[in-house]
Amino acid sequence: MSSALTVNPLSPAKFKSLHSHPTPPPLFSLLPQCTAISELKQLHALAIKSQLHHHPSFLTRFITHLTRRPDPSLLRYACHLFDRIPQPNLILYNAMSRGYSRSDDPFRSISLFVAMVENGICPDDYSFPSVLKACAGAQAAEEGRQAHAFAVKCGVVDNIYVRPTLINMYAECGDLRAARVLFDGMDDQCVVSYNSMITASVRRSRPSAALALFREMQAKGIKPTDVTLLSVLSACTLLGALELGKWIHEYVKKNGFDSYMKVNTALIDMYAKCGSLEDAIHVFQGMSSRDTQAWSAMIVAYAIHGHGSKAISMFNEMKREGIKPDDITFLGVLYACSHAGMVDEGLCFFDSMNKHGLIPGIKHYGCVIDLLARSGQLKKAYEFVDNLPVKPTPILWRTLLSACGGHGEVDIGKKVFERILELDDSHGGDYVIFSNMCANGGRWEEVNRIRKIMGERGVVKVPGCSSIEVDSTVHEFFSGDGMHPQSREARKMVDEMMEQLKLVGYLPDTSKVFHVDMGEEEKEASLRYHSEKLAIAFGLINTPPGTTIRVVKNLRVCGDCHSMAKLVSMVFNRRIILRDLNRFHHFDKGLCSCGEYW
Repeated sequence: MSSALTVNPLSPAKFKSLHSHPTPPPLFSLLPQCTAISELKQLHALAIKSQLHHHPSFLTRFITHLTRRPDPSLLRYACHLFDRIPQPNLILYNAMSRGYSRSDDPFRSISLFVAMVENGICPDDYSFPSVLKACAGAQAAEEGRQAHAFAVKCGVVDNIYVRPTLINMYAECGDLRAARVLFDGMDDQCVVSYNSMITASVRRSRPSAALALFREMQAKGIKPTDVTLLSVLSACTLLGALELGKWIHEYVKKNGFDSYMKVNTALIDMYAKCGSLEDAIHVFQGMSSRDTQAWSAMIVAYAIHGHGSKAISMFNEMKREGIKPDDITFLGVLYACSHAGMVDEGLCFFDSMNKHGLIPGIKHYGCVIDLLARSGQLKKAYEFVDNLPVKPTPILWRTLLSACGGHGEVDIGKKVFERILELDDSHGGDYVIFSNMCANGGRWEEVNRIRKIMGERGVVKVPGCSSIEVDSTVHEFFSGDGMHPQSREARKMVDEMMEQLKLVGYLPDTSKVFHVDMGEEEKEASLRYHSEKLAIAFGLINTPPGTTIRVVKNLRVCGDCHSMAKLVSMVFNRRIILRDLNRFHHFDKGLCSCGEYW
């Protein structure tokens, strides 16, 4: 690797002889004070001037210091020095391996581990956490299993740092079963091992399992750390479990974690995504200091709740405070513009990213596609995707396909659908959207072709699922559900709701039920027990009058359920907050916060 300094490598004999050379204390005392690359180069120059730049003790401490932070420039500098050491010791290998494990190229950590073993150096309990973390980051399951076997051979597999990283490695590589076996096999489960399992469960989209582990941890009297709370708050966010999130917030305050900026940021995110924008604002305003992540979380909070102007005002205030925006900040403002129909403003924000030294990523491109497509500029959106400087992912094309469905643009939709199938032909939602689009346009021959392909490929539609939290317990309902213990009561309540709503003008919107063999009554019946209707009915039964009903759905809310929720909010005098795949809908007194732009 290149570097500003050119230092000739020493012979092994000369390197070894320097062990007896005393290193002046001033060099070591200056090291912790040096954080910038320029300061570290000056210190290195001082070591060269003092003829101590090859001293093993200095080099070990210097390289270790360089690799403590995940800074690419510092890691390159450390690599430059490391490559010129003829016989690196275990500490140096461990330092470099740790640095690479947190870099954009974790495979280098794995390669370094192999080189160390080949050079006859036996790894210790500090070596394995780094290589296992690298295997997790690189999704290198096979290398991870080999490292596991080697840890067993070296007798360190039960080490307090090794086993948790093993658990994390298996979980990150998608093998939660192996992670759980390792966890259950621990004689003395500690906070580190619980953190690994809780974090792994959240990352693999198993929030209920994460919360169960947290309760188990508490029952054993194991005190959580800030890492635990960050993962538990993420679990609450995934489930939309507001009441449980509020309990965690009280725990945070009672145990002094409210001084942690990352915990406060996670609280903002949790409250916003659980439907309580007011609580998110309260946390943000109560912070004594705020970094880029905190500001970004608040901007995203305003965006997902449909407050585009407030999100942009927050962005401008952030810049006035001298806080530099990052890629998440721009995702927030782009999302805000997309869902508020602010097309020109959104495009200006996108173009300004390079002024802030930021390169747009796939998610930023997705926001621009959504921005154009929602406003009906489908042709322009198609051209934007087709001319991206990176290869479009299926998700980008799906964003456009969904918009084509909403605008009834079959011709562009067909081209988009074909591009998606070239990349991924296993996603049931793609077939359903395009099939419905064709049906809406009367192209029944195309509809039959798509359904035949789905059958031949075994592609199935993802079932709609809605969850609602009542008394700190999250209840899930699927469309047409008969599995929930109170499903009969919920269905009965839906029937009563429909009767009352029809008195104020509700008519089931069967225009999007595309089955030629179905009569009007059958179409209406297919809409009646959608998952969000069941969840809302369950909320009406099990919460006091006037209580806000909060529902989380895994898919986009359908037009019929959207109309139904507006009327329920008026007839039953309930505020309903529905989080779907795209955004929040706040239903109150017969109106929705989305303004029908969704």
